Amino acid sequence: MSTIKQVAARAGVSFTTVSHVVNRTRPVSDAARTRVERAIADLGYFPSAVARALKTSQTRILGVIVPNIINPFFSELVRGIEDACERNNYSVFLCNGDDDRDRQGRSFDTLLGRRVDGVILATPAGPATTLARRIAATKLPTAIVDRPVPNARVDHIAIDHAAGARLAMEHLLELGHRRIAHISGPSAFEVSRARAAGWRLALQGAGVEPRADWLLEGDFLAPSGHEMARKLLAQGEITAIFASNDMLAFGALRAAAEAGWAVPRALSVVGFDGIEMGAFTSPALTTVGVPIRNMGETAAMVLIDRLAGRTKRAGETVVAPRLIVRESTGPARGA
Repeated sequence: MSTIKQVAARAGVSFTTVSHVVNRTRPVSDAARTRVERAIADLGYFPSAVARALKTSQTRILGVIVPNIINPFFSELVRGIEDACERNNYSVFLCNGDDDRDRQGRSFDTLLGRRVDGVILATPAGPATTLARRIAATKLPTAIVDRPVPNARVDHIAIDHAAGARLAMEHLLELGHRRIAHISGPSAFEVSRARAAGWRLALQGAGVEPRADWLLEGDFLAPSGHEMARKLLAQGEITAIFASNDMLAFGALRAAAEAGWAVPRALSVVGFDGIEMGAFTSPALTTVGVPIRNMGETAAMVLIDRLAGRTKRAGETVVAPRLIVRESTGPARGA
């Protein structure tokens, strides 16, 4: 296997110049870069990440833990993280928590063992207080996306869930809907509670007392949305469903089609997140959208800037959602 010194000798430059070309750490003249790249190709040189880590005490790897990679929200989020890492010569080590707190905890241990430079958490790796203590103990630079961890002094990329729920409900209320059901995510998550609270407050503000059987709890995945929507439609009274995320809304659209409820003539459906495939359902899903890919890029850049010493204190970035009106919402029956 070729060494960096052999590449330097072949290219007629110092081995530090080869290092700058490989790691993109400093500008190198076009002529020198060309010679180095030609020597690398001729010798089949491949830089050793292990050797670099031993020398610099950095792996240039960011660990990422997501709750369930099946959910396209997290796929799009990771795409943004990888885009930012690629631009800054970092790699990504991805762990799928599979909505299992024990597994998420093991993933956190794995990332520590891999000596990653920092971690992006899109899900708690265990009970929030436990995670906060672990983050403090390891002092590992960490950014948390969306779901907050109380008392953890880390960077937080947050979504204004209350504002998003308000946008969805205002849209439905303006269309004349009053019998609006809500399919929430797991109540253990603050995300779910915040969106459900927005649904409840909006109805009460419109002079409607939400019925207990208008609120059903799912698990953020389409099969759950399908099951909950079937129960709601069996009541025969509701005219609209506000789902806590787009995956639940997709399940609701399927349930409506199976039950013969035309969307949006008989039933309006609104989701939350704005994942890309929502534009391609039939009918296309009205949703509360957030810039998912941009959130991933922001989380990665927050960590990279901290690792480079460009920022010192942990902070919070709040992302404002926007209403994306498509084909799944219309005037309420009889309005």
